[in-house]
Amino acid sequence: MTHREAAVEPRGAGQSSQAELAAEIQPFTQFLQLSTCSERLLVRFCSWLLALSPDLSHASAAVLAEQLFLARVLALAQPPSRHLMAALASFCSKYARPFCRALVAPILREPAAASEQTKLVCELVEECLEPEYVRLVLSQVLEMPLSERLLPVVQAVLARQEALPPELLELLVLALCRQAPDFAASLNYAKLVTAVLTLYQSHVSVTSS
Repeated sequence: MTHREAAVEPRGAGQSSQAELAAEIQPFTQFLQLSTCSERLLVRFCSWLLALSPDLSHASAAVLAEQLFLARVLALAQPPSRHLMAALASFCSKYARPFCRALVAPILREPAAASEQTKLVCELVEECLEPEYVRLVLSQVLEMPLSERLLPVVQAVLARQEALPPELLELLVLALCRQAPDFAASLNYAKLVTAVLTLYQSHVSVTSS
C-alpha cells in the first residue's frame, strides 16, 4: 500500500474550522447520497478517490471518512459485508491517518459500541493498516482506560508483531500494570500480558526496572 496523504494540518486548527469544513462537504455527500448509498456504490466512489489528484487534505479526508463510514459502522449488528470492508480498505490505503482519527478513534471511544465494531477495528489492524498506523491505533487505545472491549484491539496490534517505539511500549506496560486489579478474573487480560512478555521480554524488563 502507498500513503500519499497531504500534509497534516497544524494542531492549532480549532474545532470550528473542522465544523466549517464539514458544512462545506456535507452538501456534496448529500447530493451524491454517499451517507446512505449502496455499499457497491461506496466501493466505486472510494476507488475514484484513489485516482483523485491532487490528494484531499488531511482535514477534508477526515470529514469525508466520518460522513461516509461512521454511521454505517456504528449501526452494524452483524459482520460487515465484503463491499463495506472493500470500501474501508480502499479509503484507508490512501488516507490512513485521517481515517484513524475520524473513524477508528470515535469507535474506540463509543461506550455503546458492540462486539461487531470491535471486530471490525481488529480486522482493519490485522489486514489493512500499515505498521505506522497500527501503532497509531494502539496510541489511541492507550489514551483511554483499558476495558474488556478494548483488549482485543491491543491483542490484534500485538499479533502484527511490529516493533513498538519504547515510549509506546512503556505506556502499554504501565496501563497493564495500573489496571491489573480491574482484570483479576479476565482471561483476555492474562493472554495480553503473556503476549507482551513473550514479544517484548527484554524491553519489559528494562521498563519495569
